[in-house]
Amino acid sequence: MIEINNLTKFKIDKKLYTGVAKKVLKGENRIIENLSVAFVNSLEIQKLNKKYRNKNKPTDVLSFEKNISKEIQNINAEIGEVIICLEVVKENAKKFGVTFKQELAKILIHGVLHLCGYNHEGSEKEAVKMETKEKAYLAKFKI
Repeated sequence: MIEINNLTKFKIDKKLYTGVAKKVLKGENRIIENLSVAFVNSLEIQKLNKKYRNKNKPTDVLSFEKNISKEIQNINAEIGEVIICLEVVKENAKKFGVTFKQELAKILIHGVLHLCGYNHEGSEKEAVKMETKEKAYLAKFKI
């Protein structure tokens, strides 16, 4: 189950982004797990970024993995939570010359891939692998 909580004034197509998250989870063989997605403002994500990454600035996405051992996981196991700042996504869309919907889908895919074990900060090889996956999933949607 994908749970989406929009804590902002932005209008979000929950059905579209639920589908995006489901497609990534299915593609990564993680279809039985639950995922929580929260859309927040820049002040809220800045607080979280400072607390968990020691970076006192807003960011576009944060992913928090649930640490549940494989032995006790069940069909309702939660993979984790993706928190997205829609204000930063809007700024990035302008900066990169894409639509808000496209940038939001890309950021959601990015966050879900982190929960599936991908990390772009470890090495160039891993960064390329993650970016390739992001592009492949994004190409599956006509946004």
